[in-house]
Amino acid sequence: MATLAGVDEQAPSVLKETPSWLLTQSAMHAHRIISEAFAAGGARGYHFRLLATLAEFGPASQASLGRRTGIDRSDVVAAINELAAAGFVDRSPDPEDGRRNIITLTTAGKRQQKRLAELVRKAQDELFAPLSAAERDQLSRLLGKVLSHHDGG
Repeated sequence: MATLAGVDEQAPSVLKETPSWLLTQSAMHAHRIISEAFAAGGARGYHFRLLATLAEFGPASQASLGRRTGIDRSDVVAAINELAAAGFVDRSPDPEDGRRNIITLTTAGKRQQKRLAELVRKAQDELFAPLSAAERDQLSRLLGKVLSHHDGG
């Protein structure tokens, strides 16, 4: 494999030629860029994941939101509390099971989800600036294939 531009020249070649190492290094940059974008929007990644899930799938129980987003149950509760305090979601008892809460996106929550989606889009543009649209699509497909394999899909 040829030397990759932007890769730490002091790193051993065996690392610079290892996809998992490159993915890990890229993930660190992705985390920083996305975190900065969310911070600029006064939000956290969990907020975006929950709002995006509610926007796409509609009202859901906290447990369902945790499963769909991969967020631990206690973290879902904390993030929902923050979103509810900001007026982005409503929490109400499930009419079919009073022990369960149903979370619903508010109008303000829909606007916040769109604002955060735009911040994510801009962060993606920053992170993947050196790639063409076709290369971004290819990378997404390949990463999806790896993820699906390890998730048992």
